[in-house]
Amino acid sequence: MLAQTVKNKIQGAYRQMISAKKLTPRYGQRLMIAEIAKAFGSLPAHSGPPPIVVVEAGTGTGKTMAYTLAVLPIARELGLKVVIATATVALQEQVTQKDLPEILEASELDFTVSLAKGRGRYLCLSKLDMLLSGSDSLQAMMDLYGDDVSGTSTGDKLLYEKLLDALSKGEWDGDRDSWKELIAEESWQPLTVDNSQCMGPKCSNFRNCCFYQSRDSMTEADCIVSNHDLVLADLALGGGVILPEPEDCLYVFDEAHHLPLKSNNHFAATTRIKSTAGWLEKSEKLFKGFNKDEFLDAKALQSLITLGVSLRNELDVVWVLLEQIAEAADSGESYEERVQYAFELGVVPESVRVAAQNLATLFTRYATGVRAVVDELKEALEEGGEPARRELAEQWYGLAGSTLQRAESCLSLWANYAGVDAQGKAPNARWLNYNPSDAFPDITLATSPVLAADALQERLWERCAGAVLTSATLSALGEFSMLKMRAGLPEHTAYLRILSPFKFGEVATLTVPKMGCLPSDVDKHTSYIAEAIPRLVDPQAGSLMLFSSRRQMLDVMGQLPREWLDRVLCQDDFQKSQLIKYHKQRVDSLEGSLIFGLASFAEGVDLPGEYCTHVLIAKIPFAVPNEPIEMTLAKWIEQQGLNPFMTLTVPDAAFKLVQATGRLLRNEKDYGKITLFDERLSTQRYGRTILASLPPYRLELLK
Repeated sequence: MLAQTVKNKIQGAYRQMISAKKLTPRYGQRLMIAEIAKAFGSLPAHSGPPPIVVVEAGTGTGKTMAYTLAVLPIARELGLKVVIATATVALQEQVTQKDLPEILEASELDFTVSLAKGRGRYLCLSKLDMLLSGSDSLQAMMDLYGDDVSGTSTGDKLLYEKLLDALSKGEWDGDRDSWKELIAEESWQPLTVDNSQCMGPKCSNFRNCCFYQSRDSMTEADCIVSNHDLVLADLALGGGVILPEPEDCLYVFDEAHHLPLKSNNHFAATTRIKSTAGWLEKSEKLFKGFNKDEFLDAKALQSLITLGVSLRNELDVVWVLLEQIAEAADSGESYEERVQYAFELGVVPESVRVAAQNLATLFTRYATGVRAVVDELKEALEEGGEPARRELAEQWYGLAGSTLQRAESCLSLWANYAGVDAQGKAPNARWLNYNPSDAFPDITLATSPVLAADALQERLWERCAGAVLTSATLSALGEFSMLKMRAGLPEHTAYLRILSPFKFGEVATLTVPKMGCLPSDVDKHTSYIAEAIPRLVDPQAGSLMLFSSRRQMLDVMGQLPREWLDRVLCQDDFQKSQLIKYHKQRVDSLEGSLIFGLASFAEGVDLPGEYCTHVLIAKIPFAVPNEPIEMTLAKWIEQQGLNPFMTLTVPDAAFKLVQATGRLLRNEKDYGKITLFDERLSTQRYGRTILASLPPYRLELLK
C-alpha cells in the first residue's frame, strides 16, 4: 500500500498547484492522479510483474500536471528515476522548458530535471578537431562514404571555429539546439558520432565530452525528460546504455499512440544490394589503410578483404533472384516504374532464403573480423600505451566502428530473411523496392515486425519498474484492443478513459455534405471539394483542410479560384513551423488563412481560438492498402479467422478521425465546425460505427 506520507505529498502538491495557478480542480485530472497512484501504490511490496497503466486523457484534462504530481513523489519514495518520454524533441523541450518549471514553481514538490538527447544532438570534440586540422582517418571516412573532405566550405570552417571558441569560453554546451543560430544539417552531420563511432572513456576528449557531461547530469536528476526514439534506441542497445537501467525507472510515455510504430522502426532492418557491394569494395581500401603502418594484424585484414570479395559475389547472385521477382511483380499504384513488392505473410522464396543463409553466414564472419579490429584499436587506446599507436587508433576507431555497425546491420537483415517466423505469432513483413529507371538502379530489401509486441514485452514491460502510457487518443471505437495488440501490453495492464471536459455539442458542429459521389470517384470527389471550399469556408477566418492524398491536395489547389488560392498555405511549400507562423500572422491581421495539410497536420498541430474555427477533412482516413507492414498484418489477421477490415482498418480510421477532428477544440473557449466530405460516415454501417466513436459533436447532414 502507498504510504500515507506519499499520499499526503501528492494531495498537498495538487492543492498547492491549484491555488498558486488559480485553476479550477478538474475531476478527470484527479481521477488520473488517483489511477496512477493506485497502480504504483503496491510497488514497495510488489512481487509480481511491473505495474502498467494506460490513461486516455481527453483534451483539456491536464495530463502533464496529473502524471507529474502522481509519479514523482512515488519515485522519490522508492529511490527510482522518472523517465518522461515524449513523441518528439519539440514536445520534449516544451515539457522541460515550460510544463515542469511551472509545476516545480507552483507545487510543493522539490525535484531536479535533466534533458536527455541522443549523441546526434551533441558536437563531438574529436570530430571537430579532425575537421579543423584534417587527418588520414577523416579523409578515409569521406572516401568510404562518398563525401569529399576538401569540400568543406569556408562558411563551415568559420562556423566550426566559432563553435570551438564558444566551447572553450564556456559560452556553449555543445548541444545543437542551444546554439544561437540554426545549424544546417549538412554542416552539423560531420560534427557528430553515433554509438558505434564513440570511443567513450578511452577518447582523449572524454573529460570535456559534451554528450557525457550531459549524461552525467542524469545520474543526479529525479526526472529525465527524453523522447520515444531515445528510449527505444537505449532498449535496442540492451538498456542502461544511454538512460538508466529500465529496472530503476518509472516511465511515462506521453503521446503513447506513437510508441508501437516507433518501436517497429527501431527493430526493422534494411539494405540496398548494389550500395552494399560498393561499400564492401571501398572497405578494402580501409583495411589496406589500416595495415599501411603495420598497425594491425595483416593476416586478419587480408581475411576481411577476401570475405568482402565473397560477399560481393553472393550479392550478385541475390541481385539476379530479386530482379526477377521485381520484374514479375505488378507495380500496382506505384509511381512511374517503381516497384514495391511485399512477400505474402513475409514468406520469401526458397531460393532467396538459401541465398540469405549464405549471406548471413558470411556477414557473421565479416562482422566478427571487424569486431576484432575494433577490439584491437580499443587496446591501443589504453592509457600508458605507445603515444604514436594511440594517436593512430583514435584516428581510425570511428571508421572501424561505423564499418562494424553497417556489417551488423546487414547481418540483421540477412539473418531475418534466412529465418522462418514462429508458428502462431505475427510474422515479420518482408518486401523489396526497385526502380529500374533511376540513374543508379538499386534494389532495397527491408523487413520489420508487424507488431511491436515481442520487442516491447521483452525489453520494456517485463523489465521496467512501472510505466504510464497516456495520450488524448489511445482507444479505437471505444476499446483499447488495438493498442494492446500493437504494443504487446500485458494482461494485468490497467486501463482508464477520461472524457474531455469540453461541451462538444454546444460549441462544435460536424457536417457531412450530400455529395452524390464517393471518394473512390476521385475526379468528382476532388471537383466537389474545390467547388465547396468557397461556399463553406469563411474567407476572413482561420481554417484547416486535411487530405489523405498529396495528389488530391494538389489537384484541389489546381481547381480553386485564384482569389482562394492566394489564401491557401500548402504543406508542401513551407516548413511546418514556418507555415504555422505565417498562418497565425494572417489571422492576426484579419486576412483569413486556409492551411492545406496531410496526415502530419492531423495531430500535434495546436491552433487555438480564432486560428482555427473550421476543420475540413477530405475523407475518412483509411490506411493506404499497399503498405507492406499493414498488408502483412492484415493477411495474418485474416489467417486467424478474423475480418481485417473490421479488426484493423476501421478501428485505425476511427482513431485517426478522432485525432483529425480534435484539431478544432484545443481549449474550453474554442468553438467552430468540422466538415467531412465523405457520406460513408452516415450511409455505411462501418461509418456509423466510426461516427459513434467520435466526440458528441452536433451532427448536421446537408442535402
